[in-house]
Amino acid sequence: MLDEMKKRVYEMNVELPRQGLVAMTSGNVSGRRPGDDRVVIKPSGMPYEEMGPEDMVVVDLQGEVLEGDKKPSSDTASHLYVYRQRQDVNGMVHTHSNYATSFAALGEPIPACLTQIADEFGGDIPVGPFVPIGEEDIGQAIVENIGDSPGILLKNHGVFTVGESPEAALKSAVMVEDAARTVHLAQTRGEPDRLPDEAIERAHRRYQEDYGQ
Repeated sequence: MLDEMKKRVYEMNVELPRQGLVAMTSGNVSGRRPGDDRVVIKPSGMPYEEMGPEDMVVVDLQGEVLEGDKKPSSDTASHLYVYRQRQDVNGMVHTHSNYATSFAALGEPIPACLTQIADEFGGDIPVGPFVPIGEEDIGQAIVENIGDSPGILLKNHGVFTVGESPEAALKSAVMVEDAARTVHLAQTRGEPDRLPDEAIERAHRRYQEDYGQ
C-alpha cells in the first residue's frame, strides 16, 4: 500500500512542471491513505526529471522520517499541520504558478466572477496572510483561512491546494491557475462582475452533486 502511495505522489509531483505550475525544483505534492498516519512527500530541492517513486520520503505526522534516504520537502511541517487538523485532507499541493501567484503578490483573492470558480471553489479563491517559510506557520495559516475552498493563496508566497487525494489536490492547483489566468485577462479589459452569492451556491452544489460519472 505504501509503495502504491509513493507511486501516486511521484506521478502527481511530475505533473507540476508538465502543467506549467512550477519552475526548476520549486513546488511539492504530498499524500496519505485515509486514516493512515504516514505521509508521502517530495524530497527537498530534487529536480523533477531525476526523481522516481523510490525517492519519495515517508514521514509520520510529527515529521520523523520513516522511509527514504533523502531530506523531505522544506514545506513538510506545514503539510503535516494541515493533515493533523483536517482528517478529510489526504492530498496537498504547493505551487508558485505565475498568474495565481501574481494575485498572492498583491494579497488579493481571486474573485468568483466565473462559473468555473463557483463550481470548483464555491466562492472567491481566498488569500491568507504572509507567514515565514520553514515551520508549521504556513499550515496554520492555511487551516485558519481556507474555509471550505480546496485552494488558497498565501500573500507574497504562492498557491496551496488540498483534497481527498493527491490527484484531487493537483486538479485544484491546475484549476486555480487556469482561473487566475482568465481573471487576469479580464481585468486587463475592465473589472469583471462577481457572480451573485445564490448563483455561486447553486453552481457549486450542482457541481458537487451532479457533475461527472
